[in-house]
Amino acid sequence: MIFPIVVAFSLHFGSASTDGDQWIAPDKVKHFFSAAFVQSVSYGTLRAAHVGHGAALTGASAVTTSISVGKEVWDAHGHGTPSVRDLVWDAAGAAAASALLCHTIR
Repeated sequence: MIFPIVVAFSLHFGSASTDGDQWIAPDKVKHFFSAAFVQSVSYGTLRAAHVGHGAALTGASAVTTSISVGKEVWDAHGHGTPSVRDLVWDAAGAAAASALLCHTIR
């Protein structure tokens, strides 16, 4: 849902990086797996609360997006370096987890 928007924004505005924010870096791997973890745990928690598959997937995506964007807002307020590229990796991690979770319907 938000992934295409983030990718388009990143490709247009984030192509020239002067601050050392690389597309491939250890930080990006952490973003990918952290977002995948949040997506999976949120989905599992919602399913354990007897929420349907589709609603749990949507809810997990909302939680993951909120945490990812919240982290970048936190960084923007002087606690780190905000990065659209981090959001792209977060979205990729959430999408990868969602692809796996789509096969867990019971």
